[in-house]
Amino acid sequence: AAEDHTVAVKGDGTVYAWGRNQHGEVGAGTTTQRNAAVQVSGLTSITAVSAGRNFSMALKGDGTITAWGFNYYGQLGNTTTTSRSAPVSVSSIATATAIAAGTFHAMALLADGTVRAWGHNLYGQIGDGTSGFGWDRSSPVVVAGLDEVVAIGAGATFSVALREDGSVWTWGNNADGQLGDGTTTPRVSPAQVSGLPSIVTIAVGSYHVLAMTADASVYVWGRNTEGQLGDGTTTNRPTPTAVPGLTGVCAVAADGTHSLALLTDGTVPTWG
Repeated sequence: AAEDHTVAVKGDGTVYAWGRNQHGEVGAGTTTQRNAAVQVSGLTSITAVSAGRNFSMALKGDGTITAWGFNYYGQLGNTTTTSRSAPVSVSSIATATAIAAGTFHAMALLADGTVRAWGHNLYGQIGDGTSGFGWDRSSPVVVAGLDEVVAIGAGATFSVALREDGSVWTWGNNADGQLGDGTTTPRVSPAQVSGLPSIVTIAVGSYHVLAMTADASVYVWGRNTEGQLGDGTTTNRPTPTAVPGLTGVCAVAADGTHSLALLTDGTVPTWG
């Protein structure tokens, strides 16, 4: 679910979408708002979907990616900046295993454990060592210095990767401490978040991060203006802190300004 539209993949590999459609993000070949689900044209064998602010992505079973919607920053990854109301192929990717969409940038995890990114790059969220106006990427580029990655997440203007060794790496905008490095300085290439035990799962909100450990506890950092870090305050945290009183966690999720956990007893605490 994105800010104003929703995308769903069915068990048969087809994709449906609904909601605001100003830039074609519903993928039905028009820019007419859809108040009920419509099938995204031409998509089959889809295994995962992800939605950015005004664009959508789908991962096919063969490792290729398609995207549609708003493309001002090149977030469709097809070497252009022309918006599309029907899916187009993301260029030069054939072995993707996971996808993630930020506000105006996108990421793909490849089968070899490396990461590609494209789209808006004002804050260095692409992770190729560049940032600023004129450094957007309309086709995928290699995220510098990352390998053995097992999971990715995209915030509004920053990016997160979980490596096989349980370490978490971040890059991009850091105005609210969402990179977890103790500062509010943006970074144009990945760096490890220090002070964390071994992590098995990550969840990324617009400006905050949740990281679950092997012993089923959760660490958080970043923006906390709505209490989305769950620490009993509304103070931003630029370094990881454990969510107090939260144990027995088996899954976590984060949206714009709130967080959720699924516990082993089937209950779902939420905060933010």
